[in-house]
Amino acid sequence: MSFFPKISFQREVEEYVTKVFRNNELITALGTQEAESKYQSLLSHLSHPPGFTTVRVNTHLASVKHVKKLLFEEIQKQFKGLCVPVLEHPKLQDILIIPVIGPRRDLKKHSSEVIVGAHCGYAVLRGAHVYVPGIISTSRFMKAGDLVSVYSDIEGKCKRGAKEFEGVKVFLGNGISELSRSEIFSSSGPLNGMGVRMIEPVYLSLSFDNVLPSHLFLQNLPSVIVSHILRPQPGERILDMCAAPGGKTTHLATLMHDQGEVIAMDKIANKVKKIKQNAELLQLNCIKAFRYDGTKALSVEKREDEQEGPPFLPESFDRILLDAPCSGMGQRPNMAYSSTLKEVTSYQPLQRKLFTVAVKLLKPGGVLVYSTCTITLSENEEQVAWALKTFPCLQLQPQEPHIGGEGMRGAGLSLDQLKLLQRFDPSAVPLQGMDINSLQDSGEDDLISLANKDCIGFFIAKFIKSNSK
Repeated sequence: MSFFPKISFQREVEEYVTKVFRNNELITALGTQEAESKYQSLLSHLSHPPGFTTVRVNTHLASVKHVKKLLFEEIQKQFKGLCVPVLEHPKLQDILIIPVIGPRRDLKKHSSEVIVGAHCGYAVLRGAHVYVPGIISTSRFMKAGDLVSVYSDIEGKCKRGAKEFEGVKVFLGNGISELSRSEIFSSSGPLNGMGVRMIEPVYLSLSFDNVLPSHLFLQNLPSVIVSHILRPQPGERILDMCAAPGGKTTHLATLMHDQGEVIAMDKIANKVKKIKQNAELLQLNCIKAFRYDGTKALSVEKREDEQEGPPFLPESFDRILLDAPCSGMGQRPNMAYSSTLKEVTSYQPLQRKLFTVAVKLLKPGGVLVYSTCTITLSENEEQVAWALKTFPCLQLQPQEPHIGGEGMRGAGLSLDQLKLLQRFDPSAVPLQGMDINSLQDSGEDDLISLANKDCIGFFIAKFIKSNSK
């Protein structure tokens, strides 16, 4: 049952995506009607947030049981006694899952309005408060302490500082303004800090602002699964090629009990800084983060022995994670996808450059895991078909745990090959809201099963390198 309109694309991108989900291979297997129904369902799911919040426990510092108890106490505090469970996952022993209540359709809207940018709006739908940088406009006479209704400017049409906005806006819930309009928009006003404290969000989701920062890491369920599939071992040398903001990097280090070496790379300085901050916050010492372009990480000549950073000699790593830059179409919620077709199609060649370097940097017998948070064939199954053809030394491997669905038809892969892939498709379950009554009527196993499917769109492939061809 949709609360928001389906995700919208620029016309050329919409035509491109539609062709992906109406490809001949898929329609031959499913039939036109079922293929179209799944596609339309996916478009609806993408504009809504996942039905669960997933947190990864930093088991390097705390036990899952201890953090579960603390989170339950935090829920009681934030939700004023509302009984929302904190669930352990039977196949992923280091995560906790919290159901999201919503959408709440009976909220009263206030005359005083705050308009926020789309990205701020998406964060609010996943439990965040509104921070000043995300505010684009407010009602003319808004004062600190006012009850306000918060809306998202999903098309980016609202002018900063506007006193009213009549364009397309999506209701996110109600809150209390922490600042007046003049404080938010004055030339010397605050650039950071909380602007609106959400008290009645459309989706009631635990806010993690300053909640147990060294004990847990907010991650989408498939992002946690990736590190388990790579399965790093203590003492190994691991490369995370496109590592920011460091969720998977720190997870890999934790799975290795902080023993060995995790090299994390990103080509943007601020992102590398964030990786280092997260490693420090979670008290992980085996991570070394470098600002470097992954496409240039292969050294063609012998290096100084003392040089620990990139570029690296061939066959330097036991395992490599390539969580590749991608078109990001699997992210939820997203009501208006803004990238152009040129931008969307630019990722495939970049991913292939990174993949080629990764294969050369991997030791024989080593494991390479490739992942994206997108839904296209060109960045997922087509990349697997290309990799198997281009690198005879690579073999697809089964994935453990295998929680998502199999790969999507359309890239010419065999059914056996598709079964070795994991594609998380949010349309695998009906779009359904969760209220407190339906939550209390649901068993824990049913909720876990739903959480496995009602997540972001994501793709994972696992390869082993058989020899040094």
